Amino acid sequence: MKRSLVLAAMLAALPFSALAHKAWLLPSQTVIAGENPWITVDAAVSNDLFYFNHVPLRLDGLAITQPDGSAGKSANDATGRYRSVFDLQLTQQGTYRLAVVNDGLFASWKEDGKPKRWRGNEASFAAEVPKNAQDLQVSQSQGRVETFVTHGAPSDAALKPSGKGIELVPVTHPNDLFAGEAARFKLQIDGKPAAGLEVEIVRGGTRYRNAQDEIKVTTDAQGAFSVTWPEAGMYWLETGSQDDKTTVKQAKQRRLSYVATLEVLPQ
Repeated sequence: MKRSLVLAAMLAALPFSALAHKAWLLPSQTVIAGENPWITVDAAVSNDLFYFNHVPLRLDGLAITQPDGSAGKSANDATGRYRSVFDLQLTQQGTYRLAVVNDGLFASWKEDGKPKRWRGNEASFAAEVPKNAQDLQVSQSQGRVETFVTHGAPSDAALKPSGKGIELVPVTHPNDLFAGEAARFKLQIDGKPAAGLEVEIVRGGTRYRNAQDEIKVTTDAQGAFSVTWPEAGMYWLETGSQDDKTTVKQAKQRRLSYVATLEVLPQ
């Protein structure tokens, strides 16, 4: 758990565009038919999209939302040297939301004149950090790395935001994206429109080209943005922000991050 929270803090500390390493979930298929089919999902933090060449993305905060809005359960979870992986049987018709969600705290203080540092979650904060710590500084990080998979016809129930942190609210369905067509999305922070967020979108396969060919857009006053997909493929979308709206009174700063993997199909 602590390694997962450390990763979340690191990823939230800077805009993702400034980081060489990118966190992502990659499903074996995003649109699938058949009776109770299975998918496999890779989870990693890598230098190149979408290749396993840095560290695995831990699955401690894995949350699966089924088409009816209920929580789903993964199977065969495993974490190796460069990636984590899990399987999921799609027993319901409609759209699933697969996310690794992290909500962590970072604290620093002085003890006997020496610097002390701590990372963990809100539940363990009170027990592990001294209440009267000298020069105590606390920050909070909330991050979400997610993707979407549809079995049969697309649905919307799993796409309902929780109202916590940065979340994507699709206007165009995330499993209905096609090359050459414009897609529209909205971003929210704590359930409210996130205006002025800078969004970076990068097509996979960066290992085999010299330029990232990133697409950069900014959300409008309603938190909305649009993108016209230049070609088919898997795309990585990220954004981040920071504010002082923490859920822990000792924390003075909150760092927010959001990442999604989207598949764009050919016409």
